[in-house]
This record gives sequence, C-alpha cells and structure tokens, in this order.
Amino acid sequence: MKISVVTLGCKVNKYESDALINKLNSLGFDATDKLEFADVFVINTCAVTKEAEKKSRQMIARCKKFNKNAKFFVCGCSSQHNSKQFLEKDVEVVVGTSGKTKIIDFIENLAKNTQNYIKNSEKIEELPLIYQDDMLAYQTRTRSYIKIQDGCNNFCSYCIIPYLRGRSRSRDVSSIIEEAKMLGEDVKEIVLTGINVTDYKIDGEAGLLTLLQNLNGLGKRLRLSSMEETLVSEDFIRGLSELKNFCPHFHLSLQSGSNTVLKRMNRHYSAEDFEMSVRLIRKYFPRAGITTDVIVGFPNESEEEFNETYAFIEKVKFSQLHIFKYSPREGTASYKLYKDLPFEVKQERLERLEKLNDRLKSEFIIDCCNSSTPYSLLIEEKVGDYFIGYTKNYIRTYVKCDSMEDLTNEVVQVKLDVPYKDGAKGTIL
Repeated sequence: MKISVVTLGCKVNKYESDALINKLNSLGFDATDKLEFADVFVINTCAVTKEAEKKSRQMIARCKKFNKNAKFFVCGCSSQHNSKQFLEKDVEVVVGTSGKTKIIDFIENLAKNTQNYIKNSEKIEELPLIYQDDMLAYQTRTRSYIKIQDGCNNFCSYCIIPYLRGRSRSRDVSSIIEEAKMLGEDVKEIVLTGINVTDYKIDGEAGLLTLLQNLNGLGKRLRLSSMEETLVSEDFIRGLSELKNFCPHFHLSLQSGSNTVLKRMNRHYSAEDFEMSVRLIRKYFPRAGITTDVIVGFPNESEEEFNETYAFIEKVKFSQLHIFKYSPREGTASYKLYKDLPFEVKQERLERLEKLNDRLKSEFIIDCCNSSTPYSLLIEEKVGDYFIGYTKNYIRTYVKCDSMEDLTNEVVQVKLDVPYKDGAKGTIL
C-alpha cells in the first residue's frame, strides 16, 4: 500500500510527519513525503493563519488529482481547530494535534480489511499536559530536526496556536540525546525545534543550554530553529559561545518595534529589552546571523507606530526579516478586541519593509565578505557549477565546482568573496 504524508506549516509538523513515515515504513508500507500517486493520503494540517487553514482544506482536492479513489486521514492544528471542515470532504478519520500516531492503527486495519472506525468520523483528543514521546522521525537529510518541546504558554493576542497545541511541555533530555545519537554520520547538523523552544525545561528549570552542552560532544553542528528574546542573558549567551559546534544564527521573534503595539500583542518585552539582547549576542558573536519575524498592519497600528518599527529594524540591522501582514484569527484576543486595518495599508507597509530587508540582508553579507574570518560551510547540494550550503551564521553560499570530487554533505572552511544571488560566493580554504 502506497501512502503519502503531506505536511503543511511548521518544522514541528514536518518532524511529526517524518515520524509517521518512519513508523509506517517499519510496518512494511511504502510511505513517502512526496506529493504523488498513493492509495492513502495523510494530511498534516496547519492553522497559524486563516489562509493556512484554507490551504489545508484545498490539499485534499490536490491529492485527489493523483488518485480520485484514495483514502484520506487528516490530523494537525487545522483539524484540532475545526474538524467539521474536513468531515465534509469525504475523509476516513480526522484527528487533532494529539494522538497523531492513532492514524497508523487505522491504516493497518484498513490494509487488513478490518476497518476499526466509522468513515467521516472525528477522534479529537484532549490536549495533553505532558510531552507525548511516541514519535521518532527517521532522519536521512544532511540537516536533521529534533523536536524537544511542544505547546506554548505565551498567549500572544494574535496567535491561536496555544489553544490548538496546549500548554508548554518538554521532552525528557535523555530521550533527545538518545535520538541524536541514533543519527547517522551523514547527518552533519541538528536543528532543535518545538513550538516554543525557549521554554524547554529540565526538571522544571530552564534547560536549553544544558541540553546543548550535552549534544555538543556528538560532533554535529547545533542550531536553534527559533527563540524568544526573554531567554537571552549573559550566562546563556556566554555558555553558547563556549560550545564548539553551536551555529550562531539567532531567530529572535520581534513582531513589532513599537512598544505600544507590543503591548497590544501581549508580547512580554519592550523594544529596548530586545535591543539590549541583540547587543549581548553580538558581544559574543560579532557576526551572528540575527533574523526575525515582523507583523505589519496589526490592528490600530498607526503610521507613527509603523515608523517606530521601521526605525528600530534599521537600527538593529537584522540579517534577514520574515514579514507577515496581520491576519485576523477567530478565537484570539486581537480578533475580539480590535478592528482590522485595510488591506492596502498592510500591503504598503509590507512592501516598505521588504525593501528595507533587501538592503539589510545585502549589508550583512557584504560585512561578512569583508571579514578575513573563515566560515564553516555545510554543503547540502550541487546545482549546475556550484556546491551550495549554509554557513553557521546562515548565509546561503555558492562554491564553484573546480574538481571532480563530490563535496555534498561535507563541512568545509570557506572565505566569503562577494554577494551572489540570495547569498554569497565562497572559496574553499
């Protein structure tokens, strides 16, 4: 039986989909993450925005073009939010964010013709209070993700995810280390991911640095998928600087550079706090890649507040921005409290920040090219005449193929030469 597991949304969803594929293949099924002909499709959905939820529904129609007679199972945040929207799509079973592995039991029984469910039924479980450590992804990529945490306690006024994923809960440190040790030699980099990695705890105490210290001895590059400004402290950043294999790429979610907007967003820091955290990072990592998320057009955002954000971003000099127009999300505090701004206002502000982003990204790359410091580059693919990969500080780098030797999946030292395409050209030292 051919099974396609299709993922929408975040890296946590991707990790969980890979775990489903791993388990299905171990049971003798032919499971893949490719969107192609299959007897069964598992749709792992996203609900971070209204548009993401719409795409989750539309994915069923896309899959039916490959096989109109296929069976469909749906899971994830979108089905947790509203299962009925999928029951109308002629699916087998809908589950939520919890108990995704139950789908494997349903598929096994479907294969045996001993169907143990009612078609077009929902099996939405209560959100767990402890980490469900029942999913282990089989990693074959050069860069592998390990899920260390689930849920979120922040309750930002624009975000629905805490209601769909539940409260923050951390995976046992020994389980994480065990999975990391299982990774093959081809895996050169580990990315720690979760809904709120910042809140990772060991025995109820902040544990992210301790976890990284334990993983450092495995000889693989270590990267954080994202983190919150509230985690940054002198001890934490100094501790990271002492780790040989840590990648100095910090994805710190800003969302707004205006304190009044941050307050309406229910973000737990000020612009001044954020700037101090960036200064501290650069004290220990002068050329760290510092990327961020920004929401433009948050309800009631005035032109003055937007200009505060623009000026703050220009001052901090991020290496790259991920910019989003505010999307009203039913069920969140901001949806109830504030009126949405016109589309045209949000679009105009988005375009202004996109131009600023292009300039800041270029300035960061030029600064790194002007440095004599060598950069560690993990080569992930060969395209045309170039080997391509990412430096530790997350610059996409193109190295000319000057020999017949295949350097794919190798870590090499390079000098960054000049900006090129979406990154830089480099020379192997």
